[in-house]
Amino acid sequence: MCGRFTLTIDPAELQDAFGDFIFPNKFAPRFNIAPSQPVLAIPNEGKNTADFFLWGLIPSWAKDPSIANKLINARGETIAEKPSFRGSFKYKRCLILTDGFYEWKSQEGAKTKTPYFIHMKDRKPFAFAGLWDEWHSPDGGTIRTCTIITTMPNELMSSLHNRMPVILDRADYAQWLDTPPQAPGDLLPLIRSFPSERMSAYPVSTMVNSPGNDHPGCVLPV
Repeated sequence: MCGRFTLTIDPAELQDAFGDFIFPNKFAPRFNIAPSQPVLAIPNEGKNTADFFLWGLIPSWAKDPSIANKLINARGETIAEKPSFRGSFKYKRCLILTDGFYEWKSQEGAKTKTPYFIHMKDRKPFAFAGLWDEWHSPDGGTIRTCTIITTMPNELMSSLHNRMPVILDRADYAQWLDTPPQAPGDLLPLIRSFPSERMSAYPVSTMVNSPGNDHPGCVLPV
């Protein structure tokens, strides 16, 4: 699964790295983004414009918004069939912007797992494959939410966990964000593990275990 990630890059640098998209001029660096919090995503609305979505999908048909707590991740193997995800997979996909994420590794003889920070070797930002939806509350409000798709781990990630987030190659962004409904067969080939040789990981402090800790110390090697 993917339960925490970061977006620490300066907005101007992010705009520079993703020149085809439009980003907010200002947003605070985040070193420990947790479920239920806002995440920066680009929905397939044909505008190529990023916006903030709450992390944890609430399907449009849901009666209870607390379902979001169970839908922070979507297994790539079943998104075309699961009622919670199949509509968004066909109609509402997004890129979720990040520059790194955390995973916890079990250590023999240790009572607590060791957190690792995973990033691109070139330290550039990248994008998770995500799904989004809009939920209309009884009081008339609208909540836009999203989830991160996961898949089988690559060689690097398999030493840490049995799942990893789907990281899209830039060449696949246009297809993922295409606005017309797409057949699952056309999209499922994009749900794959990212090449491990382009990624790196190192252990960090257990301070990331608490969502209240959101500062540069979270990504420092230990």
